[in-house]
Amino acid sequence: MEHEQEITGPSPGRATVRGLAAHLGLSAATVSRALNDRAHVAVETRRRVQEAVRQLEGQDAQPRPRTRRGLVLLRCPYELTDFFGPIVSAAAETLRLHGREVLLDAGGAGYHDTVLRRLPSRRDIAGALLVLPPESAADLEALRASGTPFVVIDPRVRVPRNVLSVSAANVTGARAATAHLTGLGHRRIAVITAAPTLTAGEDRMAGHAAALAEVGALTDPALVRAGEPVAETGHRLGGELLDLSPRPTAVVCFNDKVAVGVLQAAAARGLRVPEDLSVVGFDDIDVSRATTPTLTTVRQPLQELGRLAVTALIRVLEGHQAEALHIELATQLIVRNSTGPAPH
Repeated sequence: MEHEQEITGPSPGRATVRGLAAHLGLSAATVSRALNDRAHVAVETRRRVQEAVRQLEGQDAQPRPRTRRGLVLLRCPYELTDFFGPIVSAAAETLRLHGREVLLDAGGAGYHDTVLRRLPSRRDIAGALLVLPPESAADLEALRASGTPFVVIDPRVRVPRNVLSVSAANVTGARAATAHLTGLGHRRIAVITAAPTLTAGEDRMAGHAAALAEVGALTDPALVRAGEPVAETGHRLGGELLDLSPRPTAVVCFNDKVAVGVLQAAAARGLRVPEDLSVVGFDDIDVSRATTPTLTTVRQPLQELGRLAVTALIRVLEGHQAEALHIELATQLIVRNSTGPAPH
């Protein structure tokens, strides 16, 4: 009586005689005779069985993905405020859940550091997470070409096509904010955006313009200002906009901090929000719930940005191909008390 045999290749993968028989459409007895070089097996059948075994061994001999060990650099060359803090904290916690040690490089002092150029020579670093990196697209491409795995979180510039990045849906977020205002009857809507070199600012301006176009309006260049995304900018540039005649009935701000400055500028001029002026922020950080009135804003999934970036990086470190190169997370309009119908 012939016994079933196991066919093994160089790796732990296995196939039984019955498995080969089912694959080839033969009986287990026929496959067993062919493997043991017994009689009463047709030449073509024997060849098919031997070819199936060779294919199995070839598949088993394929190298398995190698996991890159070492530290993960988490670089955020900014103060860990209420915007960057949640991203960095979520990324660090998720890395630890994956058993990865974190090398944190944070704070404004490292903004002009050339750490990325030195990264390929660091044998103790397996990969990197780069939060809003100030480096150029050419620098990021050079790092990718070096073979160092990394993911960009909230890109400052347009990253090269083959560089992994995770960001929020800035276009749709800004579009929703302006559409909310146009739905309230506003048409003379001002914008305080970021420097034109910032990708998010460009995308949000595109979303703003798209929402205006939906109601047959155009962006008025006289109602657009740009500056650093801080409260002082909102106070200064918001004051300029509110001193125009006629003044805007609403202001869309690059972030919540700028919106706080606009609220201050409005209060200094005796304007009521939202009766005389509507104000919209972006990010939904803690300050948006602490203002008077509370701030209508666009929520970015800050913690999820950090978590998803880690997931993408770990997959690459474990030898897998990235399933997507540019990942956008949905934003959400949060309507509070700083927006209302356009004044007559």
